[in-house]
Amino acid sequence: MRRARFAMAGVLAAALVVAGCGERSGDPRLMNLRATSGPDEFAILPTRPIEVPRDLATLPQPTPGAGNRVDRQPRADAVAALGGNPRLLDSGVIPAADQALVTSASRHGVASGIRETLAAEDLEFRRNNRGRLLERMFNVNTYYRAYGAVTLDQYAELERMRRAGVRTPAAPPPEEMGR
Repeated sequence: MRRARFAMAGVLAAALVVAGCGERSGDPRLMNLRATSGPDEFAILPTRPIEVPRDLATLPQPTPGAGNRVDRQPRADAVAALGGNPRLLDSGVIPAADQALVTSASRHGVASGIRETLAAEDLEFRRNNRGRLLERMFNVNTYYRAYGAVTLDQYAELERMRRAGVRTPAAPPPEEMGR
């Protein structure tokens, strides 16, 4: 009886050690969201209304695997909503109206490969802040604790901006004015 208990405790300890060693080489996830069973309502996008062109000869040839004319294009829709030209989205061409903005933003130089550098640094940060053993075993969300030190305090920043004389019309009024 006693040997069976020791054997069971040994098996349990071995299982905990093996579970703690898992996922070391993969991409560490700090935001542990569990998938629910059933359909994902956010994966279903409504299509645009079907448009019949005046001349059916202008329709492109059907291409297997290509997008449909009525499919949503979230990136292009966002660019258009912000006043940009969606046709220039992936061309790399900077419109003349935005050239002054690009010049001002890059006045101190542009680091080549900044996206790859930031991705590598973030991966290293997430590996170093994966959470404790039991947090990983039970899929506890460690995102907010890991990034808490670099999170902007929105209320302190709002007060700093107001003290500097910056108008903040979209923010709630100060408490003394709201009374």
